[in-house]
Amino acid sequence: MTGFKATLIGGLMMTAGAAMASAPVTSIRPESRAAIVERVTAQPVVFVVGTSVRPTIRPARNATVTQGASVVTQEQISTSNIGFQRWIDGFRQRAMAQGITGATLDKAFRNARYNADAISRDRNQSEFTKTLWDYLDSAVSDSRISNGKAALREHAAKLDRIEAKYGVEKEVVVAVWGLESAYGAVRGKTEVIPAMATLAYDGRRGAFFEEQLIAALKILQNGDTNVQGMTGSWAGAMGHTQFMPTSYLDYAQDFNGDGRRDIWSDDPTDALASTANYLKRFGWVKGMPWGVEVQLPQGFDYALADRKITKMPNQWGRMGVRGLDGKAVPNHGSASILLPAGSQGVALMIFKNFSVIERYNAADAYVIGVGHLSDRIVGKRGFQATWPRGDRALKSAERKELQQRLTRAGFSTQGVDGRIGPNTIAAIRSYQKARGLTPDGYPSLTLLQKLR
Repeated sequence: MTGFKATLIGGLMMTAGAAMASAPVTSIRPESRAAIVERVTAQPVVFVVGTSVRPTIRPARNATVTQGASVVTQEQISTSNIGFQRWIDGFRQRAMAQGITGATLDKAFRNARYNADAISRDRNQSEFTKTLWDYLDSAVSDSRISNGKAALREHAAKLDRIEAKYGVEKEVVVAVWGLESAYGAVRGKTEVIPAMATLAYDGRRGAFFEEQLIAALKILQNGDTNVQGMTGSWAGAMGHTQFMPTSYLDYAQDFNGDGRRDIWSDDPTDALASTANYLKRFGWVKGMPWGVEVQLPQGFDYALADRKITKMPNQWGRMGVRGLDGKAVPNHGSASILLPAGSQGVALMIFKNFSVIERYNAADAYVIGVGHLSDRIVGKRGFQATWPRGDRALKSAERKELQQRLTRAGFSTQGVDGRIGPNTIAAIRSYQKARGLTPDGYPSLTLLQKLR
């Protein structure tokens, strides 16, 4: 699929900003159960976030929790707590049927309270649009690069061992760490059990969060951490590299040999190993780049810039696609051409490892951020082509309008949902060809204005 897609579980993201200015929004954490995620596409990328509200695990008397235009009153909280306790009573039987002991449940829920903040964030998320280049300005900022280099030096010995065992380059692991928690500075302080229970009881995705809650209880029962130590984002993402509980059960590692898979402590060893294991399990190929910047020849057929079209680099080379050194890209494996900002921005040749990072977070912007940050922290240069910085991203209503107008003009997008997927890109290209425009499939504001 071309275009940008942000994988969200209803926009479950938190703002990572404590360690450096303008830190990017953290991603949805590694989660192998693709059936329960929503894929939201945008141009070039849409991040859905909640405004920052101080966590209120135990609301004080007469307190209010404000989120945007909504206010959760103390009366609503009290009513919710009554229903919440009844839900816990029913959940207890379901949990025990899945192997959770009464003792674990007693410890986990002894001081659990309805988390109004989690519900406020879940229900009142406002969409704002951010272009890829704005995102990269923060995700691959000078400070994030320098902090990544420092992290490589500080943890060199353990990172070398992790790379040797899992076959994932250490700079890639460090780049994920940098984007997920600003190298451990922003791991989240919300108690996971009350938050997951609240969202399972009163959230929009109750079945998903109940699954995560069961997984979190299994983690406690296994002794990897305790109730107080199991902290993370309001949406349940945990530790240095922000694992959801189900992914933790599947992929977390005890790399330091202390008998616990501890991704929460100040020591990042287990978290970094867990991330390397995750990438390995999804097919990481050591020595293969995630992608490289390329130059496209005059007259390039932009219909070939499609994730479904793969060729060996020497085949692309025979078509005039060159690396920045003017030579054909080495044959690292089959590759596609990706134009994240259309014909006016950076052109990338992407390889299998791009798709592996995508399993961590399916937004192309995130993948490019991780890949480019990993390159920069080992001394490679930044992108050489320019971005169309005069452009802005389309808002959701504008993306729907674009689809409506394309369809009315005879270029069907096969539906109007505000998601820029393959059907919409194909329609854009058909329209562009018919109007003598560069058929790069890029959903720009200029294109929408032409349709208007």
